[in-house]
Amino acid sequence: MRPPVSRHRPSSEGPSGPRPRAYAADLTPPWKKQRPAPEVPADPGLVVEEPGTGFCGAVIRCEAGTVTLEDRFGKHRVFPLEPRGFLLEGQVVTLVRPAPAAPVRPARTASGSVAVPGARARVARAGRIYVEGRHDAELVEKVWGDDLRVEGVVVEYLEGVDDLPSIVAEFAPGPDARLGVLVDHLVPGTKEWRIAQSVTGEHALVVGHPYIDIWEAVKPSAVGIAAWPRVPHGQDWKTGVCRALGWPSENTGAVWQAVLKRVESYKDLEPELLRAVEELIDFVTAPAET
Repeated sequence: MRPPVSRHRPSSEGPSGPRPRAYAADLTPPWKKQRPAPEVPADPGLVVEEPGTGFCGAVIRCEAGTVTLEDRFGKHRVFPLEPRGFLLEGQVVTLVRPAPAAPVRPARTASGSVAVPGARARVARAGRIYVEGRHDAELVEKVWGDDLRVEGVVVEYLEGVDDLPSIVAEFAPGPDARLGVLVDHLVPGTKEWRIAQSVTGEHALVVGHPYIDIWEAVKPSAVGIAAWPRVPHGQDWKTGVCRALGWPSENTGAVWQAVLKRVESYKDLEPELLRAVEELIDFVTAPAET
């Protein structure tokens, strides 16, 4: 006789009992699944329709979890911000709260002053600022030019301190026409210092910076060097700097333009120069005493 045929199916039990049957997490057929609706910020003025009520209106307010719409008759309705809760031009969308606007910071000039958008240059004052050295004047213009135009201050180029007494005498500074002068390397006891002292008065101010050349007033980090090289006494400073740094020394004017291009704002300048220029601007623009 043949052994009886077993009609029992293979056991689904594991060592520790019945083995659970695995099911997919979502049994919804793919063709019935809803596609994610695009998220649209509920910006004020956006016109949408709430399909459940047919209410159509513009967004006037969006708060945590709700949006307020206003229809063309001025009627307001508040709706929850639910997924796929609105129609935008006939398409299903999900309204979301708009991102908070970033705080608007006042624009700044290169000198760090608050910019005045659309401000026109003021009619030139009688007062003036003279700057010794062409490179010095170019640097002052780049960093403080916007401020000076708003204040109506004209910057003049001073070729050398030796010309200063005649310039001051011709200018004839007064309460309504103050004169400020910026000179290089103003060191007490030098000839330049004595000339500056001779013309300084109630309505004329001469200030200087401690640098041999205006290049030194630019922070080394701004031009990608560790420090400005020391140049032996008696050697042309610009030429010595170019040779020490491997820069072309036959055209220091072109090198200066490359240095000037790296100056973007007052942050690229040494504090001693900043103080000197700001002092001159304050002096020249100070109201006349009555």
